[in-house]
Amino acid sequence: MSLATAKLPTDLTSLQAFAEALQAEFSELRTRTAHELAARDAELHAKTLHIEKLKLQLALLRNARFGRSSEKLDRDIEQLELLIGDLEEGHADTPARPEAAAAPSKPETTRDALRPAPARRSFPEHLERVPVEHPAACVCPACGGTNLTVVGTDEREVLEYVPSHFRVMVHRRPKVSCRGCETMTQPPMPALPIERGTPGPGLLAHVLVAKYCDHLPLHRQTAIYARDGVELDRSTLADWVGKMAYHLRPLADAITDYVRAGPVLHADDTPVPVLDPGRGRTRTGRLWVAVRDERPWGSTAPPAVCYRYSPDRKAERAASLLLGSRGYLHADGYSGFAGLYRPDPITGRIQFEEVACWAHARRKLHEVHLATQSAAAKGLLEDIGELFAIEASIRGRSPEDRRAIRQEQAVPRLERLHERLEHVVGSISRKSSLAEAIRYALVRWPALTRYASDGRLEMSNNAAERAIRPLAVGRKNWVFAGSDTGGDRAAVMYTLVETAKLSGIDPEAYLRHVIARIADHPAKRIAELLPWNVNI
Repeated sequence: MSLATAKLPTDLTSLQAFAEALQAEFSELRTRTAHELAARDAELHAKTLHIEKLKLQLALLRNARFGRSSEKLDRDIEQLELLIGDLEEGHADTPARPEAAAAPSKPETTRDALRPAPARRSFPEHLERVPVEHPAACVCPACGGTNLTVVGTDEREVLEYVPSHFRVMVHRRPKVSCRGCETMTQPPMPALPIERGTPGPGLLAHVLVAKYCDHLPLHRQTAIYARDGVELDRSTLADWVGKMAYHLRPLADAITDYVRAGPVLHADDTPVPVLDPGRGRTRTGRLWVAVRDERPWGSTAPPAVCYRYSPDRKAERAASLLLGSRGYLHADGYSGFAGLYRPDPITGRIQFEEVACWAHARRKLHEVHLATQSAAAKGLLEDIGELFAIEASIRGRSPEDRRAIRQEQAVPRLERLHERLEHVVGSISRKSSLAEAIRYALVRWPALTRYASDGRLEMSNNAAERAIRPLAVGRKNWVFAGSDTGGDRAAVMYTLVETAKLSGIDPEAYLRHVIARIADHPAKRIAELLPWNVNI
């Protein structure tokens, strides 16, 4: 019988005992309800995923029924694999967060409701076994005795990856017993990147670089590894990627802070198709990039690049990318950056001086020339080419030298080019494509010529465009991101991979080095793991 319907006692002692029992029953009910709600949420998520999977499979069958080519069917199947893999990565990324750890414990069926954990297979016998010996203690930690006897050895196999082949690292930790006090001693197992997991740092680095540098989706990687006799489920790889994204995010944030602190930045963005399962199609997200590269003007500051994901292209996203930054900004003509160039209504200060991109201005004229073979467009392109030739000759020189040479050589050419642009645009139809291309340059003329007055500035925003290029290649290979959280993970990984490349470091070797240390590395010393601070 529930205490809620029981008869209330009349004496004080019994009433106090009754209240304590009622409180305990309520606490138990609340805990049980929380577990039930968590299980139902997980079950609902699993059913939603299953429904979306069935919808896509049904679409594939319908397409096959009406004679679509096998190439198009394979593309749809890959899209389905990407969706499921992205959701599984997100599931692995979530539990590692502190807030998730602080939540009430969930029953074992919660994870199974989302996806059954794959059975752990034994590693193939043909793989090389490399013993890693952990020497036993020479002195008993309990009594200080030296009469120790080995009574057994524990072995733990960790699957590792070295270039071109897998190997299994066998960690052997002898157990010794002290004859003096019967105390058992054993060397501790080194910290692993994934607690109680089997992948080593090299394998995790390889999976991440294969996806975010070589643009190989996880389901393709599973097929590649299977050729070596190693069966790794896509869901297993997704779990690893999600956990690594969580552990590596502080390092990506440190790179972002470093980039934002630069006095001269380059910024750009690119569209990323993102799955929208509830609507049965994709929508457009954005990956933003900010680059700090001071090498063209002889600075010894390490180059770095950071990426941020957003579900849209609102102006506030550009402001968020460059939060806390101040100085000069190279960017294209996107209106979302315009607010960064305007004075603050309170302080009157501006966050950035705009430095427009001559590569964009030249590209518009080049398109007109290709389409119309216009002699006027060709002449303007030759003039701009002379300006780029000057820049090539002063790359790497000091800001003072660069400014002096620009004032002597570039400024007169810029003045003549401005006169020519004004003359041409006044002699042709305002609605022509050439007039539009010229107006693009004239409207931005102060920003286009600002580089000539400061040797730290560049004539173009090519640094940001180079940083965007790997995203375009990846977008062609994986078609889209599976979700907004997948876009966030991609931003973290691209920040690490592309910054390592700018530092002249093999990104796989860098991630292997970092992953081996990140789990127990002090947060206050995160700068030690930045690409330009490691020795590989």
